[in-house]
Amino acid sequence: MRLILAFAAAALAGCATTASTSDATSQISLETLQRVTQELSSDAFQGRAPGTEGETRTVEALAREFARVGLQPGNNGSWYQDVPLVEITMQGSPRLQMTGGRENLSFAYRTDFVGASYRAQPRIDVRDSELVFVGYGINAPERGWNDYEGVDVRGRTVVILVNDPDWNASGLEGTFNGRAMTYYGRWTYKYEEAARQGGAAVLIVHDSAPASYGWNVVENSWTGPQPYMQTPDNGASQTAMNGWLTNDAARRLFAAAGQDLDALTRAAAQPGFRAVPLNLRASVGFDQSIRRFASRNVVGVLRGTSRPDEYVLYTAHWDHLGICREEGEDRICNGAVDNASGTAALVALAEAQARAGRTERSQVFLAVTAEESGLLGSAYYAANPIYPLAQTVGGLNIDSLTMHGDARDFYAVGAGKSELDAYLQRAVAAESLTLTPEPAPQAGYYYRSDHFSLAKQGVPMIYAKLGPDLVVGGRAAGDAWSAEYRANRYHGPADEYDPNWDWAGAMRELRIFYNIGRELANSTAWPNWNEGDEFRAIRDRSRAGR
Repeated sequence: MRLILAFAAAALAGCATTASTSDATSQISLETLQRVTQELSSDAFQGRAPGTEGETRTVEALAREFARVGLQPGNNGSWYQDVPLVEITMQGSPRLQMTGGRENLSFAYRTDFVGASYRAQPRIDVRDSELVFVGYGINAPERGWNDYEGVDVRGRTVVILVNDPDWNASGLEGTFNGRAMTYYGRWTYKYEEAARQGGAAVLIVHDSAPASYGWNVVENSWTGPQPYMQTPDNGASQTAMNGWLTNDAARRLFAAAGQDLDALTRAAAQPGFRAVPLNLRASVGFDQSIRRFASRNVVGVLRGTSRPDEYVLYTAHWDHLGICREEGEDRICNGAVDNASGTAALVALAEAQARAGRTERSQVFLAVTAEESGLLGSAYYAANPIYPLAQTVGGLNIDSLTMHGDARDFYAVGAGKSELDAYLQRAVAAESLTLTPEPAPQAGYYYRSDHFSLAKQGVPMIYAKLGPDLVVGGRAAGDAWSAEYRANRYHGPADEYDPNWDWAGAMRELRIFYNIGRELANSTAWPNWNEGDEFRAIRDRSRAGR
């Protein structure tokens, strides 16, 4: 009900006219969308990993496409913004040893665990580190929750559950928003908090349901070269190793400690939970190769006519996982849906906006790097903006287009957060679609793509998608398509371009994104976050006096 009311109120806000569907249809090129998606996801681009030949080919191709469609270089005459990264690659396949319990355990790399270090140093050693189970690893004083209360984890290895304590709720009410994942449920937060607490290492217990992805995604994402943002301390403030355990390996670990994982999981979901020492010691060691390099964001601009110093932003990440398997016939993670499709959408939208003629405000098209490594490219832009964030009106992020054909519904990730809902409402109504609640709020998608980097700095951003209620097959068909993609293709070699894709849904998404961007760029309004939203205060501070 809250979602419906939020959109109803949003529909009354603003007075700008949304571009017609026929206008958007005439401007957006399906040929461009298909051609660029196919090119970027071909084997020639080697999975588009930052810092590789695949990156060079990708950013050069995007610069050519931006120039072709009529954009200007967006960074003081350059198409590129350098993003300083350090690439850390684990050498070999270390084993994670557990001692001190009912039996000694030896966990195999990839099969039982994965791990990586944010520390840019040639050798990592964790030796005889005491294990402590800290539930969901959350310290949230504003919610009256602290899993670290009463325990000193300095020098210890913390074992943590994925997601939030109330992730399995039926609705969206609860200490951590019920089924809707908060940032506290994301692995990025859990590693950050463990480092703040002084932990030596972190092991997150994988479970496909609360994680919203299978072990194959973890394995492909956390093995091979890992890019991170360069920091003055070379990552010394971070834990020595951040890792994951398979659910089976975790059960063996807890059994060796004389504990039951299911019982402790239930206990960890209750207020007042206290950390449980496991009386085990963990050891792991590995060498690392270190390479420092500048990856690149690609940025183009369509200058505004009357207010060129006000900016509307489109973002999409160009990167993927590169060579994601050490063995096998197909080793390349091509990332066709994720996110060659979204990057191609950026090109197609830039082309459409240029064809329609310049808007009053400037439109910025930003293809960012290293999203798959923790939103690094967008985070760097947000910290080092080419265009002042206080003068950035708002924007849209595009991460994976819909390839299952047309649908009857549309949804926003993080609906009800900002006044941009009004623009989405009008654009969706122009397509005769129904706005529905986010279908998988427990997956935490709001915190998993590049709009989040801008939102944290106060810029209102939309992240929205075509829904699962397909014109052909209904909700069952849409859910089945998504489940198959997650299980078999997401972050794996099978995410390849398919000439048999039905592009009707993707084109509908682009029409909506086009209309939202065009209305924003021809408006005088400055949409804000709604009262009480966590990003409202920073936006108010940045806009003060302007």
